[in-house]
Amino acid sequence: MDILQLLRFAIQNNASDLHLSPLNAPIIRVHGDLKRIKADALQSDDIRTMLYSVMTEDQRADFEREMELDFAVAYGEKARFRVNAFTTRTGTAAVFRSIPSLVPTMAELELPPVMRRFADLEKGLVLVTGPTGSGKSTTLASLINHINENEGRHIITIEDPVEFFHTSKKSLVNHRELGADTKSFARALKSVLREDPDVILVGEMRDHETISLALTAAETGHLVFGTLHSSSAAKTIDRIIDTFPTGDKEMIRAMLASSLQGVVAQSLLKKAGGGGRVGAFEILVGTNAVRNLIRENQVAQLYSMIQTGSRYGMLTMEDAINALLEQGLVDKDEARRALMKTSGNSDDSDDEHVSSALGGGKRQEPVSRKAAAMGARGGAAGATEEPGSDEGYSF
Repeated sequence: MDILQLLRFAIQNNASDLHLSPLNAPIIRVHGDLKRIKADALQSDDIRTMLYSVMTEDQRADFEREMELDFAVAYGEKARFRVNAFTTRTGTAAVFRSIPSLVPTMAELELPPVMRRFADLEKGLVLVTGPTGSGKSTTLASLINHINENEGRHIITIEDPVEFFHTSKKSLVNHRELGADTKSFARALKSVLREDPDVILVGEMRDHETISLALTAAETGHLVFGTLHSSSAAKTIDRIIDTFPTGDKEMIRAMLASSLQGVVAQSLLKKAGGGGRVGAFEILVGTNAVRNLIRENQVAQLYSMIQTGSRYGMLTMEDAINALLEQGLVDKDEARRALMKTSGNSDDSDDEHVSSALGGGKRQEPVSRKAAAMGARGGAAGATEEPGSDEGYSF
């Protein structure tokens, strides 16, 4: 088998990821579950050969030197893949993340209505957060697509690597890729302010310098979108502030309070009966009251602000999951699992709280479908067993 066969197989089975690991058969992830392909175990040299067949000469040299590499490859016009090649104790390994060629619209994803308001803003900072594989890139791509189709703006994206490619429509879109087009997020952000941008997408806000420059761009009249790996809106604010030295925290709180427009923390849940996943969203809107809490270092009160801010489009993750459960889009076990993850528990220690959230306590008001869910992903044909079983996908 070669890498093109494996990528074709991943596309045919609607896999989000393809895993290549030494001494293991190839594995794909479908709707959050790992599924082993019925094939011989791969050796390190097999994987390296596959990777080198889709790498440029410079990328091969970088991988040999650094022992890990991020890059992207296209599979014809059907799909693109974000690739991370890395080295393990048993040899070369890689993960291919599928990126749809067609950028989904906000309507197709059924994003909460407040997301359209975020896309129509003139300036400020909007953060989309969540764990790896929660759909952050897809959500941001739909926001950029909305602006591109409806506004005459200059959009610059800085990513590692570039995932969704946007063809300029009403807007002018320029993509910059870390490594190929710029040396770092920070250097690109310093340069971008001289490039007459209206909208800036920062693929990942990794360090205090990048965050500081993004905040400065938002304060100086630009609309900035960024991502962070955090599980809730309040934790996102904490993480940004905690990135900075103690002496800078007060200044950063002030900058964040003046520029923040919204935080969207999202998660993907398995649909009841299988056949895809559905999104749940926690939404914090940067109202004056929210900004005051950030400025006065009262981040712990943000959750209560979200609970009472529905008229501004705010929504807690608990309410979003409850809405999906009431509509029959997820079952009770999946809702329980998601609520435990949201509350930071992995066992049954918080069962009383979770039971209350699932309807055992005060009844939650239903939330509209658009305010709670992001549309289902397509079903996969042939999904049978988990990686540890004897059966799997037929290649």
